[in-house]
Amino acid sequence: MGLDDDIAILAAAPLFSFMARDALRLLSFAAERRSLTPGDVLFARNERSDGGYVVMSGTVELAPRGAGAEPVRVGRSALIGQMALFLRGERPTDAHAVTAAEVVRITPTLMRRVLEEFPDAAEAIHAALHDDLGTLIEHLDGVRARIDAI
Repeated sequence: MGLDDDIAILAAAPLFSFMARDALRLLSFAAERRSLTPGDVLFARNERSDGGYVVMSGTVELAPRGAGAEPVRVGRSALIGQMALFLRGERPTDAHAVTAAEVVRITPTLMRRVLEEFPDAAEAIHAALHDDLGTLIEHLDGVRARIDAI
């Protein structure tokens, strides 16, 4: 893949759509690439996170988090581990390649560098995360109301 292809894939990923081409170029150059063959483990549950991943090609499966849940399969431009872009913590699930795949790893250090160099992107991402958190709180309030009614 060429640089233009990489930038287009990153631009289609959640959160990165807010970034200008120069910011995406920096991510593309500085991110670590990893090629996976079918069955390769990307990361394991409870493993310490080292960044988020964008799927550049292929398919990656995330194991179900709870009993009765289905695995989630993601492909090109999927962002795996959004919070791991900003914070180090433990992985909540296992992830492995279903098909041959290529991913790029974006560490919190790299993400911070990009956001410092491109403050407009930082503001847009902050607003998007703020909106997501607001939606989550609304949903949790609805669950609380249903529980209280019982």
